[in-house]
Amino acid sequence: MRQPQRVVITGASSGIGAALARRYAREGAVLGLIARRASALRELATQLPVRCETYPVDVRDAAALAAAARDFVARHGCPDIVIASAGISLGTLTEYAEDVAAFQEVFDVNVMGMVKTFQPFVACLRERGSGALVGIASVAGYRGLPGGAAYSASKAAAISYLESLRVELKASGVKVITLCPGYIATPMTEQNPYPMPFLMSADEAAEKIASIIERGKLFAVIPWQMALVARVLHVLPNWLYDRLTAGAPRKPRRGN
Repeated sequence: MRQPQRVVITGASSGIGAALARRYAREGAVLGLIARRASALRELATQLPVRCETYPVDVRDAAALAAAARDFVARHGCPDIVIASAGISLGTLTEYAEDVAAFQEVFDVNVMGMVKTFQPFVACLRERGSGALVGIASVAGYRGLPGGAAYSASKAAAISYLESLRVELKASGVKVITLCPGYIATPMTEQNPYPMPFLMSADEAAEKIASIIERGKLFAVIPWQMALVARVLHVLPNWLYDRLTAGAPRKPRRGN
């Protein structure tokens, strides 16, 4: 009989993280759920028909994440899958001094939060010679979006970080998987004041992400239509990209 998978997920209190928790719970996985909002995390855990360890931790807190990792491993052993799903998106403009803090916050969560999530698990995964580290990046990391410099840059950094980690762990048996979603219906996107082509639900995204992880695909864009858009954006000459995006609607800055 197959042992239940052990899955650790950050950003688990809402959006893609919560949808992934529901998805893996349906398979009977043992879950380690990490998010800042303790009440939302507890509420989700009570709805799931599986054993859940909940850790109300901010992914910017390396010591707290390391303690959560030690606790999960002590209780259940080294996880099979670690998913760094925590992320934030803020409209930013470099000309405003007050947005410097917003840039810092976005990078601390979207990039360093991923590093701090994976770091405590690398040794046990490497020792076992199996498992997957999964980073949720974004199609926004392919090109810089006007008004979204912090988010685009953080996701570009995440994509490069995950690639470096994948190469570093290639001989260990540990997979590093990069997921680049397009527009997903989550609290992060609900205030976007512009059309979101190929918008998909968080539950649908979670189903596709779980399938990609199961197949061991190392890099994927979802949905497939957005993968085509991403390829086109990637090869557009700068003059044409600038002309197409210069007047595009922008995500509101904090407080606007």
